[in-house]
Amino acid sequence: MKAWFRNAKWGWPALALVAALAVGGVTTGFSLTKGPQPQLWTEQTTSSATAPTVQAPDWVKIGRDLKPAVVNVSAKRVESAQPEMTGPSGDEDTPFDRYFKDHFGSRPKRQARSMGSGFIINPNGYIVTNNHVVDGATQITVKLSDGRELPGKVVGRDSKTDIALLKVEASGLTVIPLGDSSASQVGEPVMAIGNPFGLEQTVTTGIVSATGRAIGAGPYDDFIQTDASINPGNSGGPLINARGQAIGINTAIYSQSGGSVGIGFAIPMSLAKNVVSQLADNGKVVRGWLGVGIQGVTPELAKSFGRTDTTGVLVSSVSDGSPADKAGLKAGDIITEYDGRKVERPGDLPRAVAATPVGRDVKMTVVRDGKTMTVNAKVAALDSKDGSPAENGEKAKPALGLAVQPLTPQLAQQLGVSATHGLVVQNVIEGSPAAEAGFERGDVIMEVNKKPVKSVTELRETVAKSKGSSMLFRVQRQDQSLFLTVTV
Repeated sequence: MKAWFRNAKWGWPALALVAALAVGGVTTGFSLTKGPQPQLWTEQTTSSATAPTVQAPDWVKIGRDLKPAVVNVSAKRVESAQPEMTGPSGDEDTPFDRYFKDHFGSRPKRQARSMGSGFIINPNGYIVTNNHVVDGATQITVKLSDGRELPGKVVGRDSKTDIALLKVEASGLTVIPLGDSSASQVGEPVMAIGNPFGLEQTVTTGIVSATGRAIGAGPYDDFIQTDASINPGNSGGPLINARGQAIGINTAIYSQSGGSVGIGFAIPMSLAKNVVSQLADNGKVVRGWLGVGIQGVTPELAKSFGRTDTTGVLVSSVSDGSPADKAGLKAGDIITEYDGRKVERPGDLPRAVAATPVGRDVKMTVVRDGKTMTVNAKVAALDSKDGSPAENGEKAKPALGLAVQPLTPQLAQQLGVSATHGLVVQNVIEGSPAAEAGFERGDVIMEVNKKPVKSVTELRETVAKSKGSSMLFRVQRQDQSLFLTVTV
């Protein structure tokens, strides 16, 4: 039986990572608004070392005090109307489609409305929600607990973390103070407030089931898992601790039916604070970039590198001219510490690098050939426009839809391939030219246009020269070799 991460749309069992009744995107035409200075939100932190023993929370009082700070976010968007009948292949080959294509050039458009949640972090009308709640929206309406409906403007949004910051013209609003999610403990009681299935101001309670969850939502996965009931419509609402602080933004559920089965996920506030601050100040998020492809250290890899533990991340590739390259990092290095923080899992490094201010010098502890050494790197900016690679792998080219890294002997052994050179496909973007051509994760690209390919740079250059034309790939997939063609 297959389970799904549920999307916002009613009854859509697609493999997705969202739980709101929302679709859509940034409303265009709004100027960016600077956040109030000096502090956008009320800060309440409690260190894990000094955190008092959690008493039975007074959920009645907490719910009464904080429900006025939770809002309903309604987004309107325009989408293509779906025909009432489709051809046997599912393509646009019905009389309905042919008629509109012949006479109007496309299918008719229709208005669609969806809903999610959000919560107020500043009395002057700043509201945090999920990016997927407002993605593609042409109109956003925010309904307050007192019944007022106000137009919402997008101050900024970030698809990589699924966070958006909205603004309504109001003052004196009730706010939810932001807590320290890093101090949250498994088993700690929590409350979720939101609008599941459009039922406004719904309160559910549970516990923190786990922290640091990676669910495949993106390179910065670090979710809080909870069994507090979260359903479609809760997305963007707060996850609140027993001290009345928001420690997370409810974002996704794992479900076979579309309803809650006790497995929900929230973006931790430790990650969200930096994103929200940048959105308030600049309308966008600028992330640090190191320029390495990395992978986890398995017991087998640790043994081959002469180590007894699996902590740290293995550098599988270094981008030419990147901060990592200039710092002297090499493929085969194991990074165990970054800027004074331990690196234990593959996800630790991308999050740490992304949060590093651009231009800052950082020290890294590296194990090379069994010896521990220190390297210094000046972090650069991750340029999402030109596809600069994130630290979980090299993006060959957005137009192609592949994330790849150079093949190493260790990877070849793990994949069970005999190839000695090439590029390993780490990820295939759904709906991309590569996905349509039949590429799969784990494929080894050996040749492009009948020429051997050994580096990401070579592939990137070949793709750039092939725009509008067909490319021929020779790929090794386990024990077989095959050709795939892609039109860029």
